[in-house]
Formats: sequence, structure tokens, C-alpha cells
Amino acid sequence: MFSGIVETMAQVVKIETEQTNKHFTLRNPYSEPLSIDQSIAHNGVCLTVVKIEGDLYTVTAMQETLNRSNLGALKEGDWVNVERSMLLNERLDGHIVQGHVDQPARCIEVKETDGSWYYRFEYDSRKEMIQRGYFCVDKGSVCINGVSLTVCEPDVQGDKGYVSVCIIPYTHEYTNFKYIEVGTIVNLEFDILGKYIARMQQLL
Repeated sequence: MFSGIVETMAQVVKIETEQTNKHFTLRNPYSEPLSIDQSIAHNGVCLTVVKIEGDLYTVTAMQETLNRSNLGALKEGDWVNVERSMLLNERLDGHIVQGHVDQPARCIEVKETDGSWYYRFEYDSRKEMIQRGYFCVDKGSVCINGVSLTVCEPDVQGDKGYVSVCIIPYTHEYTNFKYIEVGTIVNLEFDILGKYIARMQQLL
């Protein structure tokens, strides 16, 4: 379980393919050592540490994860947002984030607005996706590349959904939002409460 408050970024130093899986080796950005079996969100995707060598650690993404996220497009040298799992005795500064990415989205607009940054994204919003709870509501929460953000200007046109977010300078500087440009693919995790409500409506 995560909060969507990104702690820092980690750089990918090696990518290996094994059958349909991909092993990502990253440099540990934390001042303290990580441990085997530890859960860390990478661009919002919960992955388990499977190997540690010095200041490097390795996580594995299976085909389902690669299909639903932007991890399959990562290259050596890329930076990902990272967040360790929550401690139960800390404040929940963002919102409830599972680290289970629902689908990718494509950036269609980026602009600076008097010191802050505005991003607009396009995602798959077919009827069956909406029925799963894959949609946004104004002033609701959405997790993009592991960052907990407030929704603005949500819209649906045909099979496409649209969501905009505004990024403060601190978030822009200390996450990989500063590398996002038009055409960049990001990871979306919709609000778990909305997904439960959508599912209940299908069953009642």
C-alpha cells in the first residue's frame, strides 16, 4: 500500500529479458539499504526486490505488468519515480494507492502556467473500461507515474477519456514529470473507492 507521495527517483542501469519477464536493475537512491522481498512502487507499479548487489537492486515485471504500464518502454538511463510502502504510523498525505496500475495514458499537452505546470492525458475510456471504474471525476484523485494528484477537467469523448493535472514546482523538480512531454506514455491508477463502487453497481 502506498500514498502516492513520491520519495525520490531511481535510475535504471540494466534491463534483462527472460522469456516474457523483464528484470530491471536500478541504483538504490536511499541512504539506507533495501531488503529482499521489499515492495517499492516504480512509476506507480508495485514491484518486489528480488536481488541486491552493493548499491544496486533488481525487480521483475511480468507480462501482465508490462502490458498495463509503461515499464516495458523503459531504457537504461531512464529515471523512475519510487516510493517505499507506507508505515502504518504515518500520515496519509496523498490517497490510497495500491501500486496496481490500471492502464497507460498518453500525454497530449504540457504547458507552464505562472510557475506551475499543466499536463493533459488521454486514455482508453470505452464503456467496459468505465464499468470497471476506470474514469476520473473533477477534484477526485488519480495516480500518475506513482504521483498522487487532484483531477481537473475530466472528460470523455467517444472511446477516449481525458484528465488534466497541475504540478507544483517542487513535484516537477523532484519527480520524472520534468521529463514528460507530448507523446510520453505514463501509468494511471484510478481511485480504488471509485472502482469498488463501479463494481458494486454491476453486481446489484
